[in-house]
Amino acid sequence: MSRPFVLPDLGEGLTEAEIVKVLVREGDVIAEDAPLLEVETDKATVEIPSPMSGRVEKIHVEPHQTVKVGQVLVTFADATAGAAPKSRPMPTGKQAADTLDPTRTLAPEPRTAVRDGRARQTPAADTERVGADAPAADTERVRAVSPAAPTTGAVPARTGPVPATPSTRRLARELAVDLYTVHGSGPGGRVTDDDVRAAAGRVAATTPDAASAPSERTPSSAPAGPAKPLATPTTEPPLPNFEQWGPIERQALSHLRRTIAERMTLSATVIPHVTHFDRADITELDAIIQRNLESVKARGVTLTLTAFLLKAAALALREHPTFNATLDAAAGQLIVKRYVHVGVAVATERGLIVPVLRDVDGKPLLDLARELGALAQRVRDGKAALDDLRGGTFTVTNIGALGGTGAIPIINYPEVAILGVARARREPVVRDGRIEPRLLLPLSLTFDHRVADGADGARFASAIVRRLERPELMMGF
Repeated sequence: MSRPFVLPDLGEGLTEAEIVKVLVREGDVIAEDAPLLEVETDKATVEIPSPMSGRVEKIHVEPHQTVKVGQVLVTFADATAGAAPKSRPMPTGKQAADTLDPTRTLAPEPRTAVRDGRARQTPAADTERVGADAPAADTERVRAVSPAAPTTGAVPARTGPVPATPSTRRLARELAVDLYTVHGSGPGGRVTDDDVRAAAGRVAATTPDAASAPSERTPSSAPAGPAKPLATPTTEPPLPNFEQWGPIERQALSHLRRTIAERMTLSATVIPHVTHFDRADITELDAIIQRNLESVKARGVTLTLTAFLLKAAALALREHPTFNATLDAAAGQLIVKRYVHVGVAVATERGLIVPVLRDVDGKPLLDLARELGALAQRVRDGKAALDDLRGGTFTVTNIGALGGTGAIPIINYPEVAILGVARARREPVVRDGRIEPRLLLPLSLTFDHRVADGADGARFASAIVRRLERPELMMGF
């Protein structure tokens, strides 16, 4: 019986992805969770594991093809149909797909596997196998043996693949939860992360005071306004015939560049941007960085100005939660987030990517600097997972290393504010009646004028400046 596998829901409003590599060929017999495809979403290249074991009957996609969520990628037949007696390791994403033997059986060996952009050791006990030595009765569904996950009630038996995103499957593996025993509460019976955590008996409040402050984490009971968008995108006029003035060359936009263009157009069209400019005297902060650079490096951490910027912004967001929010224009409500996940713009050869550091306000500065360095490196290496790029509440973009005296960045929709940072310069400053050279850092806070006024922006920017000028408030060494 043929079983189709479609592009799963990628979350965060993502509706399509581009096929980068097809890691199997028609006729291959593979195990559940074996590498199947590499796809590129708007900001990351992700390896999609097989949701089931069986023989690859038909591949419906090819490299560089753009596919929509719900579109069929691969059709599987039973593992016993046409399986060859030969068994070889599953190739990694770096091996050429055209070197695969279409008649062999694939069985991943113990190795360091890359899942969703993260390297993890896959022991033999956790690796699913489908091979000539597998009994015929077991080839319908071959999964790793794991402890039985607790369930909260009767779960209907599943006959096909479990609908779940790759990140949810990874979470299930980490918590030793069999997805076939989990009742999905998502659309169409899709298993969510919360379903997996509930099955593992690990549901807990996200913060210690969650039980004592339910009103801050429950939807507002205020009546919603009319479902009416506040802005309508405009249509661009037709372009002139440029060939009449000379030769031209047309270059196709990459999937990432096209997505950036669409999101920036959306932000600029929907959000009324306003920018507040300020400067911070970071003379003492720079001295602290230089003084501790080597000692911190000996602990495996690179101390940078960006880490202090993230920390200062996160602490200021706790004081000014309006800038840690999203405007629900259709409902006429402001969604204030009680967590502070800060995105930081990272320049790569492919384009600008914004990974997210979570709970920045509660992390010690050195831990934050360590996490920032590791995350930025994963992004530059093209190994960032989807979870690394989702859930941001505020963005910091530091172009100081590239120069410039200032910039007005575009808000990363659906956030409502972004902090731009330019290059710090030594300038003469009058202090206590004397002229001194001080290191001044230009800042620009761009925010959504629908949710905050100029005075609000000035107060929020001042809260950031105050912490940068008094770095002992953020140290936590």
